[in-house]
Amino acid sequence: MTSTAAATAKLSLLGWMAWTWQTAVFFIVIAALLVAMMIWEWRSPGGAPRKGVLRVVTTRGDRLFISLLSAAYIHLIWLALFGTPLWGAAIVSVVLALIVFRTV
Repeated sequence: MTSTAAATAKLSLLGWMAWTWQTAVFFIVIAALLVAMMIWEWRSPGGAPRKGVLRVVTTRGDRLFISLLSAAYIHLIWLALFGTPLWGAAIVSVVLALIVFRTV
């Protein structure tokens, strides 16, 4: 198998997904958030677990997970109600993430 054929075979394994610039931005943002949380935890260990409005003790990682999961549902609901573009859903998700990190 030549190197070109091997490269083509590897790329065909990724053909199931629509690799657009939007998809790349999505994965880059998720990776950047995880790296930022890792650095934050390294610089300030522990993150002081706290009990917020949900009355559940959460850490920074828990609040990030809640934010990401909420963003997924917000985007799905936005698609069902309004369709594209998703800029409104993204704005709502960022605002909700800020609220979650401050109050939950």
